[in-house]
Amino acid sequence: MTDDQVLVTGGTGFLGTHVIAQLLGSGHRVRTTVRDLGREDELREALASAGVQSGDALQLVVADLSEDDGWNDAVEGVRFVLHVASPFPPAMPDSDDDVIRPAREGALRVLRASRDAGVDRVVMTSSFAAVGYGHEPTDEAFDEHTWTNVDAPLSAYIRSKALAERAAWDFMDSEGGDLELAVVNPVGIFGPPLTSDLSASTGLAHQMMTAMPAVPRLATTVVDVRDAADLHLRAMTDPAAAGERFLASTGEPLTFQEVARILRAAVGHDLPELPLLPDEAVHQAARTDPGMAGMVGELGKVRRVSSEKARTVLGWTPRSSSDALEATARALRDLGLLGE
Repeated sequence: MTDDQVLVTGGTGFLGTHVIAQLLGSGHRVRTTVRDLGREDELREALASAGVQSGDALQLVVADLSEDDGWNDAVEGVRFVLHVASPFPPAMPDSDDDVIRPAREGALRVLRASRDAGVDRVVMTSSFAAVGYGHEPTDEAFDEHTWTNVDAPLSAYIRSKALAERAAWDFMDSEGGDLELAVVNPVGIFGPPLTSDLSASTGLAHQMMTAMPAVPRLATTVVDVRDAADLHLRAMTDPAAAGERFLASTGEPLTFQEVARILRAAVGHDLPELPLLPDEAVHQAARTDPGMAGMVGELGKVRRVSSEKARTVLGWTPRSSSDALEATARALRDLGLLGE
């Protein structure tokens, strides 16, 4: 076991559990922040389901992104910090600032505490939401040079990711000291959840397989959660990652119809293809449904994403989109969430 201790924020989340599993599997000691220590058994069981015995190599501590308390203790003696936690609203917030403030201020709390504790490097989980929105898609793929235009009419979540990442880089420029920062910007994260507490993307997959009668005219790019976790570990240790951001995407965009087809076929669901929800129906529903309102501006848009930088600089070799989606479907079935 290595002497390097790693702090992972948001360790009970979809990506966080996989990050911890890979860290423990590679011999690191891990400390993770949670808001409720009552979830320790759940986390350890999730890791065990991935074939990882956590034992004394895993420690849980209480810290909340919205509070100062706990962060100095969380980073004490830590060499690397993987800041995976980020607020994702379960429903439309009363104010955009209810999402933006905790994302931005939480990132700054983690960076400030890490700098003061002498941490070597922070790897921050951002998102493609900080890269490719507020611009009209073209045939050219988005890469790490692009930033989301936060002055465009965007959802609070998308703006929060862009503003939080911008704040992190600004902090590093002005007061980062000897601390290093690397950022990972995943697209839609699919793959096998380790718990039945589903993320937004795996929840969407679940709906496509169980309850969704039609899909809007939308498209998405995909990355497997295990590959997203692997990219975090590469960005943590590779000297070339310092001061860089890395998009995590496996390939070409898929329409929601294609996503649903792959998910259903993976578990033998011989069902008719989900029909398209007419654009007009989305516009009508958006008048009363905040979730649908966020889709209106995305109808028919296809964004291509390049992960060439992660592949060439860090040697990252992700699974295919189909592999990620098929693993999602099988995991949902094995968790007993498909009603079979």
